[in-house]
Amino acid sequence: MIAIINYEAGNLASVSNALNRLDVPYTITNKTNELEAAEGIIFPGVGHAKPAMEALRKNGLDTWIQQTTKPLLGICLGMQLLYESSDEGGGTKGLGLIPGQLKKFDNSSQKVPHMGWNTFTETADHPLVSDFNSNSYFYYVHSYYAPVNEYTIATCNYSTDFTSVVYKDNLMGVQFHPEKSGKIGAQLLQRFIDHVENQKVTG
Repeated sequence: MIAIINYEAGNLASVSNALNRLDVPYTITNKTNELEAAEGIIFPGVGHAKPAMEALRKNGLDTWIQQTTKPLLGICLGMQLLYESSDEGGGTKGLGLIPGQLKKFDNSSQKVPHMGWNTFTETADHPLVSDFNSNSYFYYVHSYYAPVNEYTIATCNYSTDFTSVVYKDNLMGVQFHPEKSGKIGAQLLQRFIDHVENQKVTG
């Protein structure tokens, strides 16, 4: 069972529809006991960092995410909130699980937000990103970006290189929206599901 975190900022319908197409059982919840019963977690997100963090704190979801060892996939804002902080809103503290501060794209050279189809470049060998290539397009829509650091396993470029996919311990994150990226996005979601199943066997 996959749990999709409901914190008033997630694109819940599109994520749940994507899991329906993959025939993956899931629940949508903001209750920590239901998250604890799941085998893997999807942490979606659309919107702004500050109200999203406030919604997480309201139900104790911030502490739960910080403490869980379950496989977790952050999507777009869900990925960004895993970092230490964001420049958004004059400065917003994140969950602090991945080092780095989110910056806003420079709108003097490119349109902001970065919106549309783009590829990524794999920088580390990981099952989540292996075998995707220059013809593998994913759908992005974001104004803030995560820096490239030692936990980056794939980068994208939009006026600057930024983290497209991140991996640290039990955490994975993607800046794009796999649930809106057609067959390629479905492949990536299936790889996360496969990872969760493998953890059940080996864990």
